[in-house]
Amino acid sequence: MPSDATTIESTIMALLSAAGPGRTVSPTEVAQAQHPGTDWHVLMPAVRRSAVQLALAGHLVIYRKGKPVDPTDFRGVYRLGLPRHD
Repeated sequence: MPSDATTIESTIMALLSAAGPGRTVSPTEVAQAQHPGTDWHVLMPAVRRSAVQLALAGHLVIYRKGKPVDPTDFRGVYRLGLPRHD
């Protein structure tokens, strides 16, 4: 059942694209999309690792309480969004 990082990253980007500009997705949504059912929570560490890698590469922004955070130093509940270009 473990998903590889590339698959998780693809899922993150697909969900963000589907959400539309200015919208965010939760890491829970990513895990549930990868592994429907009751065991999705086991993917949460891998989703976080993939989100950090994508953020460091400039492909997404990690938000905490609606504000962008340092991808290498954040805790708690977070959401993922596409970078804004305005």
